[in-house]
Amino acid sequence: MHPRQESPMASTAPTADMTQEIARVFALQQAHQWDVKASKAEERKAKLARLKAAVEAHADDIIAAVRKDTRKPEGEIRVTEVLNVTANIQRNIDNLEEWMKPTEITPSMNPNDKGLIVYEARGVCLILGPWNFPLGLVFGPLAAAVAAGNCCMVKLTDLCPNTARIAGEIVREVFDENEVALFEGDVSVAEALLELPFNHIFFTGSTRVGKIVMAAAAKHLATVTLELGGKSPVIIDEGADIDKIAADLAGAKQFNGGQACISPDYVFVREDQKDRLVQGFKAKVAENLYAEGKINKESIAQIVNKGNFARVKSLFDDAVAQGAKVAVGGDLEEEDLTIHPTMLTDVTPQMKILQEEIFAPVLPVMTYDNLDQVIEYIEARDKPLALYVYSDNEANVQKVLDRTSSGGVTVNGVFSHYLENQLPFGGVNGSGMGSYHGYFGFKAFSHERAVYLHQKAA
Repeated sequence: MHPRQESPMASTAPTADMTQEIARVFALQQAHQWDVKASKAEERKAKLARLKAAVEAHADDIIAAVRKDTRKPEGEIRVTEVLNVTANIQRNIDNLEEWMKPTEITPSMNPNDKGLIVYEARGVCLILGPWNFPLGLVFGPLAAAVAAGNCCMVKLTDLCPNTARIAGEIVREVFDENEVALFEGDVSVAEALLELPFNHIFFTGSTRVGKIVMAAAAKHLATVTLELGGKSPVIIDEGADIDKIAADLAGAKQFNGGQACISPDYVFVREDQKDRLVQGFKAKVAENLYAEGKINKESIAQIVNKGNFARVKSLFDDAVAQGAKVAVGGDLEEEDLTIHPTMLTDVTPQMKILQEEIFAPVLPVMTYDNLDQVIEYIEARDKPLALYVYSDNEANVQKVLDRTSSGGVTVNGVFSHYLENQLPFGGVNGSGMGSYHGYFGFKAFSHERAVYLHQKAA
């Protein structure tokens, strides 16, 4: 099972009642989509304002639900599942009129005519969300879909039933079902939804399940946005600030217990910098999480379930059995699904931990002699969702950008390309398809329609 999605798309069939209910709501949205498509900016902004108000009103309920489902630190939940959501909704409200304006062009063949690029709704959309940020990674796309004038059917992961329940309450409070409807249940519900001829599907989850979603979309020639994952590398160049990098990496792997699609997945560092990186990481983890040698479990999320814990432990055990050294951490507490931030050195490419996305607070470290070795390693593998480069050498940074491909890049930091909403966020090939955030979310749920206006006949 992949770290960020439900169990494999093979399950018992949904009940006849659920299948009928899904079909009923889909028919309502198909009929109503044209009215929603024709809605003006003020109408859409009013809906978004109601959604924002509902999230704010239910903030404590959201935090309690996510906490119960995931044991995340309350501060993390408030930021990722409430404040980021409301800020994202407000960003759509503030910019929607500008985004909706047609782009005018002057026809090259006849300058007296007029051309327009009109952003129109795709129609009836499906949004399927993951468990690692169960509300934020559904309500973010939902805000973009509403801003673009679509109808939506929404399904949160079955691994976070409490969050799905409160999300359903919010959706029903804000929207009529002929415009937005949320369905709870297991994977069979997602499978039933994927049978329907949606106009667009927005999926966040694993590459494996992303292929299933894309195959389902292909049956109806639906467009897709696939927000997937992959093994995001960190390249530490000669002369980089090792103490800062160690602190960045410790914080990144603590965040959501390393269960983020853009979490650093492995590190390249020069041999003469390795020990300092290890010591810096160890010291920062101790400062962030430990008191008198004991970890504060309220400050780091647990691994989401026993299946994922076993998966990570298997990767860890395989690496150690093949000679990896536990340089920091190494405690895996199965009874409450806690993995202490861990750094492994002496790892080699044949180890499974360098072949599969880790999705946990475990960080393998490899050493290198020259930058070309690093680039060749990355070039030979699937394109990651994120790539991190620490370097003050502009030529080396440019060389990495020229010779590799990834969904996004942050130089001398982590996560920043995700957090900047004026940049598109998304993957490429194995790490995803399409992008969103801010204006790019509006575009993801819009069709760019070409309109040519001839001048009037004399």
